[in-house]
Amino acid sequence: MTQRLPNQGVLEDQYDVIVVGSGAAGLSTAVRAAHQGLSVLVLEKTEVFGGTSAWSGGWLWIPRNPLAQRAGIQEPFDAPLAYAKSEMGERCPDERVLAFLEKGPEMVSFFEQETALRFVDGNAIPDFHTSNGHALGGRSVAAAPFDGRALGDWKYTLRKPLSVISLWGMGIASGQDLKHFFNATRSLRSALYVAKRVGRHVIDLLRDGRSTQLVNGNALVAALLKSAVDKKVYLQNNAHVSALIKHGERVTGVDVVIDGKPTKIGARHGVVLAAGGFPHDTKRQKALFPQTAGQQHFSAAPKTNTGDGLNMAEEIGAKIRDDLDNPGAWSPVSLVPSKQGAIHFPHLIERAKPGIIAVLPNGRRFTSEADSYHDFMKALFEATPTGEEPYCWLLADHRAQRRWGLGWSRPFPFPTSFYERQGYLHKGETWHALAQKIGVPSTALVHTVDRFNRDAQLGHDRDFARGASPYNAIQGDPENRPNPSLAALEQAPFYAVRIVAGSLGTFAGIATNEQGQALTNHGSPISGLFAVGNDMSSVFEGNYPSGGITLGPAMTFGYIIANNLKTLSEKPATDLNSSEEENHAVL
Repeated sequence: MTQRLPNQGVLEDQYDVIVVGSGAAGLSTAVRAAHQGLSVLVLEKTEVFGGTSAWSGGWLWIPRNPLAQRAGIQEPFDAPLAYAKSEMGERCPDERVLAFLEKGPEMVSFFEQETALRFVDGNAIPDFHTSNGHALGGRSVAAAPFDGRALGDWKYTLRKPLSVISLWGMGIASGQDLKHFFNATRSLRSALYVAKRVGRHVIDLLRDGRSTQLVNGNALVAALLKSAVDKKVYLQNNAHVSALIKHGERVTGVDVVIDGKPTKIGARHGVVLAAGGFPHDTKRQKALFPQTAGQQHFSAAPKTNTGDGLNMAEEIGAKIRDDLDNPGAWSPVSLVPSKQGAIHFPHLIERAKPGIIAVLPNGRRFTSEADSYHDFMKALFEATPTGEEPYCWLLADHRAQRRWGLGWSRPFPFPTSFYERQGYLHKGETWHALAQKIGVPSTALVHTVDRFNRDAQLGHDRDFARGASPYNAIQGDPENRPNPSLAALEQAPFYAVRIVAGSLGTFAGIATNEQGQALTNHGSPISGLFAVGNDMSSVFEGNYPSGGITLGPAMTFGYIIANNLKTLSEKPATDLNSSEEENHAVL
């Protein structure tokens, strides 16, 4: 059934700016452009707005951001630049990195002051790695919780949180919110907090049919959606953009099918591709993902993200970067059975909790489970013999599963039997029994667990130094001693969940310059065409230095592109024609 939109008037046949895609990248571009007086159309392929951003944690990596500065955390421009250089090597400095670091704080200030979006700080969140220039905090911000009732009827057009990581459709934020849910059976204060949240959610379901207590990426997109509506951005769902229209060497509009009806819509100053990369484009995956050894790749992004932006740009001569250090933002996922096919659960949190480890099919550990999701998967790829499917098993004892859950299998008071019947959670009364169930050599598994348990009791992981880095430590349990990330797996029964190769999105994308303009294979800008978000090739060249390095650059370059479009709108037509001729000469 088609989701009806609130009345916005008549869809016009031309706008100053057309944005293809409605995640944080697209909406931030649209909001900033509309704020500057440009007419903006956002075209969304699906019924609901928000894209992958609506399922994300809602974190942005923005060094020197206003929230950190207000808290007294001051650092020079060269500090995060040094970190980017240490992570990217010879690929940095890139002009786009410099533009991102310069404009990021300005972008946060704009959205704080001029829109419905508010932020909370991540001043205690360290960078992923301890390479030169890293920080122990002050470089992250996240969307503050948002009351979905402020959207009015537009709330029904917002993509709901990913079902398998929400509680009956209610999102749970990282930090104190999540901590209360973990402690609900251990603390009266937390129990009351959870009861209040769940009670409000029940009322929401009865009244609105969905949660309105929005957190994480859902709050980010909701606030951007509210801002877009307030600034008269025209929002169109069920709009499948099939091709870019060119006049000479300039992109001047799009071919789009809206509710099954093909039409052409013009763009006076530019088309911005923000269609979410290619996480479910199997052809491009096979070409760019040698890590999966020809096996299926299981992205946690919406299945409608099939590479439309990249394909359309490539058709008119844009360069698609295929030379990055990593073509995808890797993430371990497990496959949750459902009537509509498997849902891909991203394992972002529980891997680092005490009492949980990961082993290869040979029964041996291969990395620190508390490392970032991206690093965890890189280690799995490296440990998997050439030509074999990369997968592993996430293991927990009874105490850890009841405390933290294991993937989709929730902690106490949810019974484990349901997840066992679904074939998702495997259980054994002994390690030998569990090893037999999951096809892992029992002798090797018992040896691995015994060695890990001895290390956990001493608080030192001899094999992979788990818990030693600031990021490892903060991912664990601060109440667990002597190491927040280490606890022996001793209490039967024991559990396992199968982890396969997945991602949160893609890094390979359209080559762009520091203004967000799409580039040809010769390096010249394509007039009237821009790319942002995961359609834009990774600013960090396929590296993952910290949490939020997808949304941070996405919104910053949305802001930069909108500024550039405003400048183009102020140029006389003769200047634009001259620019087209210059581009044509280069092409």
